[in-house]
Order: sequence, then structure tokens, then C-alpha cells
Amino acid sequence: MKLTQVRNATLKLEFGGTCFLIDPFFADVGTLPPFPNTPNSDRWNPMVPLPVSVDSLLNVDAVIVTHMHPDHFDESAVQAIPKEMPIFAQSEADASAMREKGFEHVGLLKKDMRIGDVVLHKTSGQHGKGEIGKQMGPVSGIVFHHPDEDTLYIAGDTIWCKDVEQAINTYQPDVIVVNGGAAQFLEGGLIIMGQADVLYVHEAAPSSTIVVSHMEAINHCLLTRAELRAFAVEKGLERTLLVPEDGETLIFLQDGLSPLEA
Repeated sequence: MKLTQVRNATLKLEFGGTCFLIDPFFADVGTLPPFPNTPNSDRWNPMVPLPVSVDSLLNVDAVIVTHMHPDHFDESAVQAIPKEMPIFAQSEADASAMREKGFEHVGLLKKDMRIGDVVLHKTSGQHGKGEIGKQMGPVSGIVFHHPDEDTLYIAGDTIWCKDVEQAINTYQPDVIVVNGGAAQFLEGGLIIMGQADVLYVHEAAPSSTIVVSHMEAINHCLLTRAELRAFAVEKGLERTLLVPEDGETLIFLQDGLSPLEA
């Protein structure tokens, strides 16, 4: 398995002979306004540039969009991704929106499905609590399985909740990617994971390696990589809680071997 943290929640994944692009967000640095009613409202998005060229991200077999929020699938990505590229959405509503944008081969993420030789399982999540969670709408994650790879669970935009706990208990992933930038609005609490949520994930899956994505790119993500790495050291998790930089690639080998930096 080769996993590249691109920027924000954008990931490039080589897994079981298939290459996936997940949650493409291609906007140039500083070209989008801050999210409304959020901290750091003077900072335009994305706050950092893409670390690689867009062209280098398009040599994939399929695109997966966990949900349609603009920091996961933006107009720049819509324009750049070839319309004949297979692209997968979490719901028929999202799929319909993709077809309206001109995409010709739109599929639905399902609980059990196959892309190439990779088996995928759609999971659910909770994009915040209470009223803010309802306003944020449905979100999804994906579990990837192949006999020659560690099982990978990409949780998506979710806080720690029963959906995440159930996915961990059901699929027993070896590697878990969480969105951990502690994004929030001025009211309503976190809408993705923060330090406490990441610790809950570790406690639910103590043998799993956790990779933290969705950091330092959007104005309302308040948890920094330095803070999370210090937290990992404090909790004795520096070997199992990985916080990659944008553009960094991790290679995971089977049989419990440690991830290697490419």
C-alpha cells in the first residue's frame, strides 16, 4: 500500500494494483473565501499550495468523493478530472450532481463492492453533533481490502462516534486514516476529529496505525501538526500515530511491518 497525503483531505492511494484519488481539492492557494461563521475568517482558502502538480494526481484508475463539500470536491477538480474517469459518490443525490457536471461514468459507493481486485466497504460517520451535524449533512468513509495488503479504513469527515467504532469493530483495519484538523464553526463544536477523538480511535484499535489527514489547509482547522505530534509523544503514540506533511508518501508493508517513508 502506498498512501500519499496530498493536501487537506486529498489522498492518492495505490492499493492492490489499483490507484485511487480521494476527495480531490485542487484550488490554487488563497483563491477561495474563508468558510462563513468560522475562526480565522481573515484567511482565504486553501491556506497552502498543492505540493504536487494536478497532472501527477490524475494518473489513477478511479476517483472517490466521500461527500460534496467544496474542500473535498471543488470546481478546480471538476474542471481538471477527465469526464470519462470513473468517479464514485456516496449517494444518488451526489451522483446526480456529478452527472450534471459532465461526468460520464459515475458509480455509487456501497457496503460491499469491487473496483479492480480491491473490495471496498462504504461506512458512515457523523460530521459534527446536534444541529451543526444535521446542517453538515451525510458523510461517508471507505474500507479497502485486498489479500496482499493491510486492511485500510479511511474514516472521512467525522468525529468519533458509534459509526466509526462500528467500522473498526467490523473490519479490524490495520491502518486508519482520520481527518484530524479539529475544524469547527464559531458555535457547535468540532465537525471533524481533534486530539481526544484521535485518542478514542487509538483506544478502539490499539494495534492499528493511525494516519492523520485534513490539517493546516483550511481556515477553520485549528489543530496543527506540531500540536498533534506533541500530543502523540505525550501519550506514547509517536510510533503508531503518524502526521504526514503535504506531499509525503507512506508505504505500508504487510505482516505488521512498520510504515516506511517513500
